[in-house]
Amino acid sequence: MPDVTPPGPPPGPRDPGDAWAVGPDGTKAWGRFGAAGLLVDDGAGRVLLQHRVEWSHHGGTWGIPGGARHQDEDAVTAALRESAEEAGVPEDGIDLRHAAVLDLGFWTYTTVVGRARTPFEPVIADRESLALSWVPVAEVDALPLHPGFGASWPALRAAIETAPHVVVDAANVVGSVPDGWWRDRAGAAERLLSSVAALAARGLDAGELGLPFARWWPRWTVVLEGEARAAAATGSGADSASVEVVRAEGSGDDAIVEAVRTALADGRAPVVVVTADRELRTRVEALGAEVRGPGWFREQ
Repeated sequence: MPDVTPPGPPPGPRDPGDAWAVGPDGTKAWGRFGAAGLLVDDGAGRVLLQHRVEWSHHGGTWGIPGGARHQDEDAVTAALRESAEEAGVPEDGIDLRHAAVLDLGFWTYTTVVGRARTPFEPVIADRESLALSWVPVAEVDALPLHPGFGASWPALRAAIETAPHVVVDAANVVGSVPDGWWRDRAGAAERLLSSVAALAARGLDAGELGLPFARWWPRWTVVLEGEARAAAATGSGADSASVEVVRAEGSGDDAIVEAVRTALADGRAPVVVVTADRELRTRVEALGAEVRGPGWFREQ
């Protein structure tokens, strides 16, 4: 999407983070508090890339929308803000996948990876782009890439279809703590849904899922059975884009097995089931899922 770009950096007041960070050996990197960018794919084999304006650092190369983090701003917020400012990426239209961190000791760059929920056309919204384009994954290597993005692209490409999924056996997790849950099963399930929603928003450390990079945002399925099916998801963040609530009409175990089978058929992996039920563990492991106990969930 070519456009006429005025020369020079954007005018107006700047955040304290819009400055060079300088390492002990004099190495300079843009972003006093670090920097972040967004690599978003459209679910159809294309990623959104930015052709950087000549006056920018490594101008003329292709990379991802991004920039300096603001003071007290987390990396995900920065990546979504920068991509919205530079490319018109809808901040509420991205499902987070994972985050990769380059740490130079005095400075970090976080690549946040996400998938567009619905198709959108990028828009050059500031002076930092010569063009914005949806580029087929197979054609990215043919472009003159920003050195930092070029170095990280092979690993990012290898994981672009990785989509972890966590299935929670609500009855087993709730029942693992003797806190009086049996007096109000629906209320206990609501508290569990709130915890899952918080984890879905925050993500999990990559090591907890046996995956590379720093953090992942799995899709979650919580299976409720019996009286717990009356739990309200309103206000918990459940039944959202990243958390599905299944209210089993019959056996909760059967519903969990079906959720695992569906996730694997959809190409999601790894699939992790949270339960301490031995029979259920055997059934889901036979399908190819991994199992974690309720204690693991509480630790998260």
